[in-house]
Parts: sequence; C-alpha cells; structure tokens
Amino acid sequence: MPRMAGGRREAAVLVPVFRDGAGGLRLVLVRRSEAGIHGGQLAFPGGRREVRDRTLRETALREAEEEIGLTPAAVTILAELPRVETLTSNHRIAPFLAHIVPPARWHLQATEVAEVIEARVADLLDPGAHGEAIEHFPTWPRPRRIQFYRVGRHRLWGASYRIAEPLLARLAAGDWEV
Repeated sequence: MPRMAGGRREAAVLVPVFRDGAGGLRLVLVRRSEAGIHGGQLAFPGGRREVRDRTLRETALREAEEEIGLTPAAVTILAELPRVETLTSNHRIAPFLAHIVPPARWHLQATEVAEVIEARVADLLDPGAHGEAIEHFPTWPRPRRIQFYRVGRHRLWGASYRIAEPLLARLAAGDWEV
C-alpha cells in the first residue's frame, strides 16, 4: 500500500452530489458496516489507495464503484477539494467533489457499507443539524470535543465532517453547476 513521507497512508473519497426530483441538492453518504475501526460511522465512499491506482482520483472512483455500485460513467468530477488528515488512523485523504447520476438502486458491498444516505444539503445547513460533544474512544489518549452534523439518527463527524463543513455553503450558493 502506498505511503507518503512521514508514514501517512494515502486515501481518497468521492463526495457525490445530485439534484433530486424536486430540485433539492443531495449529498451521498455511506454508513459503514459495524465491523472495523470506523464501524457504524457516516463517511463518503472511498478508501486507501492501492498499488494499481495510478492517481488518487482513480482510487476515489474505484472505491465508489466497489462500495456502492456507482459506475465511473455516472460521475463527473467537479473539483479536487483540500486534503484532510485523519487524527487516529494516519491517513491523508484526497476528496473529489462529483456530480453524479444516482443509480435506480444502490449496490452495497455489505462487508463495508450498511446503508447509503442521500442527505439534503438544506437539512445539513439548518443550524439545528449542527452539534458538538465531548467524546472518548479507546484509540484516543483523552476525551476530545468534536463537531458534527445530525443526519437522521446518525452523526457525520471526524474527517468527513471536516470535508463537508466548508463545502456545504458553497454547494448551496451554486459555486459548482450541479
């Protein structure tokens, strides 16, 4: 698996957006299956770069197809977003904003993805959707304050929050043609 200087592992995610039938802007998230270090957490489809991936863009596209059945033909990359480093798992993530044509039915890789959530951007921008809490996890040396978005009964936090937070207002403002 490719590593960067300093030992960080390279990863990439697709940040899929589309307009629903009512014209509302939707952000596609996955809820990870319970197994693994990120079990049950909300995230964007993506994962570690593999040796066969020539670019991180290829990683994001490959992972989205593997995890949720989103074919590259249904994806138009709009922008490469600022990289985000994880605090616990030692990854440097390259996020790619993409306009998508969602499939009639998502095809989940059950070992990695429990469900796909098509979150409304307007709902995430509602002040009531934003929260913070002090959390402590076994891999953390001490409790930390985290910020998150409420997405139904789940929370979008961590690296995924740090990708979404500066992006949501720009999406709503129409910075990209979606």
